[in-house]
Parts: sequence; structure tokens; C-alpha cells
Amino acid sequence: MGGQGQELIRVEGLTSAFGQETVLEDISFNVMHGEVFVILGGSGSGKSTLLKHMIGLLKPQKGRVLINGEDIVAASGESRQRILRKFGVMYQSGALFGSMTLLENVRLPLEEFTQLPAEAMDLIALMKLKLVGLAPFAHHLPAETSGGMQKRAGIARAMVLDPEILFLDEPSAGLDPGTSADLDELILKLAQTLKITFVIVSHELASIFKVADRAVMLDKRSKTIIAEGRPAELRAASTHPLVRQFFNREPSRT
Repeated sequence: MGGQGQELIRVEGLTSAFGQETVLEDISFNVMHGEVFVILGGSGSGKSTLLKHMIGLLKPQKGRVLINGEDIVAASGESRQRILRKFGVMYQSGALFGSMTLLENVRLPLEEFTQLPAEAMDLIALMKLKLVGLAPFAHHLPAETSGGMQKRAGIARAMVLDPEILFLDEPSAGLDPGTSADLDELILKLAQTLKITFVIVSHELASIFKVADRAVMLDKRSKTIIAEGRPAELRAASTHPLVRQFFNREPSRT
């Protein structure tokens, strides 16, 4: 693994506000090709808001997000569609449609973005389910599967168009420690074998130490990044009290 190579994503001077309330202020960092990059911070620190800016759902008040040098917010028409196809997103709940089988859920982006015959779409969707260990459950409804399996199906759907980047929003949320560890192993396997770049929102320490090449930590009070680097180095060497508290699981002083 490792975040060597070219820059893939750049966030430049991003400020995000809702009405009069600023959520993020002057955020800048980059993500390299092949890296597993984690956005972390306490609740209300703006992690999911930052993710929504990075996938083009929100327009920043200032600054920009570049993917392969292209501004995702400024792009429109075919160029925007081309950027959007570079990445897949798995939302916190898995966001599967309950009335559709796992296979039907995974093939949805193929129906939306390609003109492939139905048999080809089914085959590709089944291949992605196989990658995440769910081929035997292709014809099950989400309610017939566990929470961990639904997260895996969400990842399979996010991967179905062969994106360069996968954005995962709190993939471990609601999972027991064993299932969460299995998901970490899957992320590492996909990163290593398919060379996918991951951007993961998380506050699960065990997962962060297991999968992250680098991380940025957001702070609710200052509305900015208070730490950036390898998690083990941040735990060992950061002088910022909030960073040390987070990485060493210390109780709040306030």
C-alpha cells in the first residue's frame, strides 16, 4: 500500500457555510493515487460536509475541489459526468433499495450510465458482489442480509463502474468489532489489488490505525484541520491536546 505517486485530489482553501454559520474554514489538503486517506474528527466537526463537497454535492463558499486537476463544482455537462464517473460513493447506511435484490442494487449505476445489454450488466454486478464476498447472496433482499453484508453490497455498487476513487462515509458505523475488522480487511484488499484510492470518513480508532495511510483531523471549534499525517505518528508526536486526546482515547478535560 502507500500513498506514493501522483496527486489525485486537491482541496484548496475550502470554506463551507450554511446561512450565517461557517462549518469549515480554509481547508486545504491533497490525496495521492492509491492512498487510503481518512477524514476524522469529533461529531459536528464537518466530516460529512467535507465529503459532500469532495463529491460535488455541495458548492463551497470559497475554494475548490480538484479531481485529476479538474474543478468538480465548476464542471458542467459532459465534463462533469466524466468527473463523476471517476468515483463511487458508499453512504453511511449502505443506502440500498429494500425492494431490490443485492444484484439489482449493484447494477443500478450500470443502468443509469451505460448502454450495456441486461446480461452484461448482471455479469458485471455479480463480479463486483464476488469481489466483496457476496456472490452467494446476489438474489437476497437487503433485509435478508446482515448490516455488514449491506455495507459490502454498498461498496460493490460504488465499484460497479470501475472508479478510481471510492468515498466511504462511516463504513464501520453500527457494526460489531468483528464485522468492522472484516470490512477493514476488504478495504485493504481492494486498495492493494485494484489500486483504488479510498477517502474514508471515520471516527473508529481501530479502523483508522488499520487502514489509513494518512489522515486529516477536523476540529469543530476552529472549523479547520488541526492535524495531518500518518495516524501512528499523530498519536505519538502531536502536541495538539485535542489530537492527543482523540488518538489516545483520553477523556475530555472540559
